[in-house]
Order: sequence, then structure tokens, then C-alpha cells
Amino acid sequence: MAIAASIAVTAQRAAGDATGVPPGVLLSRQLMESRQLRVGDVVRLSAEPSGARSRLFRILGEYEPTPDPMRFAQRRLEARLHLPDILALTRPPTEANAPATISSINVALVDPSDADSFARDLAVRLPGTIAVPTTAPNERTSTFAVIERFHLAVAVVTMIGSAVFLLALMLMLVDERRETVGTLRLIGFTRSRILMQVLLEGTLIALAGAVAGLLFALVMQDAFNRFFQWRYDTALIFLRITPGVVAQSLLLALPLGIGASLIASWILLRQHPLALTRR
Repeated sequence: MAIAASIAVTAQRAAGDATGVPPGVLLSRQLMESRQLRVGDVVRLSAEPSGARSRLFRILGEYEPTPDPMRFAQRRLEARLHLPDILALTRPPTEANAPATISSINVALVDPSDADSFARDLAVRLPGTIAVPTTAPNERTSTFAVIERFHLAVAVVTMIGSAVFLLALMLMLVDERRETVGTLRLIGFTRSRILMQVLLEGTLIALAGAVAGLLFALVMQDAFNRFFQWRYDTALIFLRITPGVVAQSLLLALPLGIGASLIASWILLRQHPLALTRR
């Protein structure tokens, strides 16, 4: 069974090993394409940039590297080898006969809530051993936390600016209908009735705008992902419209649209009917 360990490699087509069949290896799709390799070819791999201490391997297949947001702009020239092969390839000559060592082990608990008690018990049984949950903050998670806060700040500023612009737009639209509103007031329509009509109209406009924006995002989602996947040669998903995103968009768009129409209408309805008809 191949160990899913990846190393950066230099690869080139090589002649077969006359002494025996070379061990098998899986190469990433990017490496196969960049070196124009095919399944069954024999390649020479080395863990050193100079190509020293290289060994022959036969390509058994190719794989798509797991998308990594931290490395999406890097070419994934990688290989997957069996554990004995990767140890023989990476172990320094001075440690050829030394026993293999490991620095970390992943342990899956039946009940994740026992993580703290497991860590304490392990520290007692094996002094010097440290057990840390895989969900603990690290450099990667802290980086994404900073990016998330930055996106939140940009979103807040954008929403405030959009709300002000929407309010100004609604004020202009309502002001164009001042004579109609004044006429309705003079023939007996109350402020509350006109306000309810405006509320219904604002709700429909806000809902239509939100649905149009979501449909545009859904249509452009695939094109956006395909372009950047082609640009960076990766299977990473850059944009995904989830039900949570849809719900959040509706919860933000509808109150803002309705609120802007109500504020603009109330400012207009506070005026005297004769002032509205300019008489």
C-alpha cells in the first residue's frame, strides 16, 4: 500500500534497470505533463536539487494533488512512494544503517471529547510526548483567520457604502413621485396605507434584486472557477455558492432594501399634501 507522502522531485525519462524491475511510483498530473511522461515509463527521482543519489522508479499511475489554498500558485511537481522507498531516497548516506525515526503520529479517538484526558494520560505514560488536537491553531489556520477578518472588514465597509447609495437612490425615486403621493393624500389615502404600499413595493424590488444577484453569481460561479483553475493549474474550488451564502445574502439584501424605501417614503410623507403637489 502506497504511503501518501509527497516530496518535490526532479524527473526525467530513464532507461530500464537491467538488474530488476524498479519499484513503482505515482506522479502528480502536473509532473507528468511537464515532463511528457506516461504510465509505464521508468524515471530517475532524487530528493536533492542537484539530482545526486537518484534512483530508478517505474510510473504506475498519476494522481491529482489535494488542492491546498496555501499553495495554489505553486506547481505541484510531486511523487508518492512506498515508505521504504521514500526512506531510502531521503535518508542521508551517513544514516544508511540507522533505524527510521518518526516525529509525529495521528491518533483518531472514538470520542473526540476525550482529547484532553488522552493528552494527560499520554504525558504521564510517555514523559516528553506532547498531544495536540489537529484543530489547534497553527500557522495555516491563523493565516486564514487573518484573511477572514480582512474579508469581514471589507464586507462591512462595502455594506455601509451600499446602504448609503441605496438610500440616496430611493430618495431620488420617491421624490419623482411626490405629486402622485400628494394626490393620493388629497383624495383621502392615509399615510399608513401609502406607507404599506411602499413597503410592499420595496419588498418586491429588494427580493427581485437579491434573486437577480444570486442567479448571476450562480451562473458565473463555474466560469470563475474554470478560469482560475486553468490559470493556476489546480483543482482548487475558488468560489462556491452554498445555501448558507444564499441565506446570508437574502438576510442582508431584504432588510436594507425595505429599510431604504421606508425611510425615503417617510421623509416624503411628513410633508403637507399641498406641498407635495406644489400648490
